[in-house]
Amino acid sequence: MNAYDNALRQLEKAAKLINLDKDVLTRLSSPEKVVMASLPIRMDDGSLQVFQAYRVQYNSARGPYKGGIRFHPQVDLDEVKALAFWMAIKSAVVGIPMGGGKGGVIVDPKSLSEAELEKLSRAWVRAFREVIGPAKDIPAPDVYTTPQIMAWMADEFSKLEGKPSLGVVTGKPLEYGGSLGRGSATAMGGFYVLNQAVEKLGLKINKLKVAIQGFGNAGSIMAQLMHDAGYKVVALADSRAIIYNDKGLDIDKVIAHKEATKSLAGFKGVEEITKEKLFELEVDVLVPAALENQITKENAKDINAKFVVELANGPTTPEADEIMYKNKVIVIPDVLANAGGVTVSYFEWLQNISNNYWTEEEVDKELKERMIPSFEAIWQMAEEKETDLRTASFMVALDRIAQASKVRG
Repeated sequence: MNAYDNALRQLEKAAKLINLDKDVLTRLSSPEKVVMASLPIRMDDGSLQVFQAYRVQYNSARGPYKGGIRFHPQVDLDEVKALAFWMAIKSAVVGIPMGGGKGGVIVDPKSLSEAELEKLSRAWVRAFREVIGPAKDIPAPDVYTTPQIMAWMADEFSKLEGKPSLGVVTGKPLEYGGSLGRGSATAMGGFYVLNQAVEKLGLKINKLKVAIQGFGNAGSIMAQLMHDAGYKVVALADSRAIIYNDKGLDIDKVIAHKEATKSLAGFKGVEEITKEKLFELEVDVLVPAALENQITKENAKDINAKFVVELANGPTTPEADEIMYKNKVIVIPDVLANAGGVTVSYFEWLQNISNNYWTEEEVDKELKERMIPSFEAIWQMAEEKETDLRTASFMVALDRIAQASKVRG
């Protein structure tokens, strides 16, 4: 399953429903720029390794390119193009004046020492210096990239520019231009829109069971938020184990176990289940918070949840979308559900370029004021056009991109 093919199919489906201008559709059917580089790194043992790196700048109709950089052994160009396209949609969905971009390096960062990781991070900036910058393209963390990596990148860019340029990347540590609330933003945004959807259907939070696939930053924070709000989290998955207890999991204890052992495996008082069983569970909310293409035409029919909340990027294929829509599963799509991350990244950028920093309460207030109206506009579009929330999200975003393209000429 090619993520970029999936993205283009999503584009075409929504474009037809709003009669998108053909010129805008043509522009959005390919990225504005694709930059590739080979990064030679001297390893700790003295050997030289070369890592393939990418930056895709998809669309800038609404403002500078914005999007993360992932360090992952399975990165490929089609994946990066898809993610860059989704970032353009995501920025438009939540109404921030930015476009879409994405970067990647083919590497297993877990196999690198800290010194090697720093060399790789700085090499990425040197390779892409000409195409990034606070007014051009603002990268951020993604899979297996961290605030520390962003700090190295901002420092390297600032050295090359000969002046502080903290706004070149977001997701930095608080000590070096980061924003309060950034670490929890992706989960918090998803939490806000899920609560709105639950309210729309007149459901009671304390009656709802939840399964979460992925227990990294977004998944673990979402689990904590939902647990604290009264949802019953019954299943959690990381790359090594999937744990289940129908009576509910003590999230504080699970997080402590994960921090101590680096895995969910071995947590006491649970049943360890398969990925297939995870997606078949009788739960109300399923949260894919891992990688792409997790829900497919093969397993979509088995999903019993009322809601699927996509904290991951691209976890559902187009065929799976159609199956779940027919089965009345409400999919809150990635371009809305995880847009809290890019929204607070935008806030961080604003704080950097103005040198005026916000309190966590101010960040959270502004995030909520972006996410809830965005959800309401998409829910209304879905009802009017009798379509799913993903298609409605694309329709709202494409209309905004088209308007920006038109006024720019």
